Amino acid sequence: MTSTWVEPSNTATALLLLGRGSDPDTERGVECPGDLPAPSDPDLVARAAAAKAKLGSRVFVLGHHYQRDEVIQFADVTGDSFKLAREAAARPDAEYIVFCGVHFMAESADILTTDAQRVILPDLAAGCSMADMAVLGQVEAAWDTLTELGIAGETVPVTYMNSSADIKGFVGRNDGVVCTSSNAKRALDWAFEQGSKVLFLPDQHLGRNTAVLEMGLSLDDCVLYDPHKPGGGLTAGQLRAAKMILWRGHCSVHGRFTLESVNDVRERVPGVNVLVHPECRHEVVTAADYVGSTEYIIKTVEAAPAGSAWALGTELNLVRRLALAHPDKQIMFLDKAVCYCSTMNRIDLPHLVWTLEELVAGRVPNQITVDADTAHHARVALDQMLALPGAATPPPVVA
Repeated sequence: MTSTWVEPSNTATALLLLGRGSDPDTERGVECPGDLPAPSDPDLVARAAAAKAKLGSRVFVLGHHYQRDEVIQFADVTGDSFKLAREAAARPDAEYIVFCGVHFMAESADILTTDAQRVILPDLAAGCSMADMAVLGQVEAAWDTLTELGIAGETVPVTYMNSSADIKGFVGRNDGVVCTSSNAKRALDWAFEQGSKVLFLPDQHLGRNTAVLEMGLSLDDCVLYDPHKPGGGLTAGQLRAAKMILWRGHCSVHGRFTLESVNDVRERVPGVNVLVHPECRHEVVTAADYVGSTEYIIKTVEAAPAGSAWALGTELNLVRRLALAHPDKQIMFLDKAVCYCSTMNRIDLPHLVWTLEELVAGRVPNQITVDADTAHHARVALDQMLALPGAATPPPVVA
């Protein structure tokens, strides 16, 4: 069976993110000193290749799975955020680490690399809406609330990798741990050995799905802490009774998938396998056939038999790349509309060309640095994750 990738319906916003059009009223992002190459420049690919060749082993380019193909083609390594940060740390001889991802990922790379290495984000406006939903002042205020109730001592903070260095530092200072979507259960198992409660930051869906579907907790064991409301919008009794205190944060991409999306694709494509990321809503995850991290999604599709049909609930650049790489399978986007990660898409070929040519000229643009104290405590939380028992990656949730 040979299938042809069918692009989901375009939206005005998606077209803008792909560089097809402009809107002077939207956020302009961060201006680059000097001249940013025009997206229409026919020599962009040749310029990027030439600059990268001149830099040689001095530069190491990392490309997240959600990046555009035009950027991925120049990546030395592709992967998820933590894999890429570790890949950077494994190459201490690379003077420049160009991270084609988002801000929190570049921070993690700076924490894990040597002081001699410089981590660069091609566009400083490439952030993460989920990471931005938990800022240090809000989390410290929440911790003060738990302290006043006398339950902070029994609460272990756990933060998803998709969080700022400040939040990772807070977790490290308070004897917590970082987790990824692959090892969230192991991190929570460890946390519940240390205390009776967990404050899970910043993605409510990953926390809820892991606790309920993998650990046997109930939805009633989970409460949602809203940092914009006094006391998180919860009573003292609710906080005292809860086992999982979930931060009110989510991924703007994975959070858009709905139960209706799952039901619709099952009606349209008989026998389809629905495979989603655990950042999706609880009702989507429970309705799916398979749930797992980005790396798991890739491996599952690669191992699937020819002729099988798959609806993927994750970022569209990755889904499209998988569909084109496996034409013998029917691979489709779970939603009907375009759903790119808007901030990830800020890293485009013009920004990469500008970054590499600046480095060739001896200038270091957009360097990402984490202050020493924050980096130390964030590293404590990251090291605790690496020390979690069980070297093997646990199996994904199968709903």
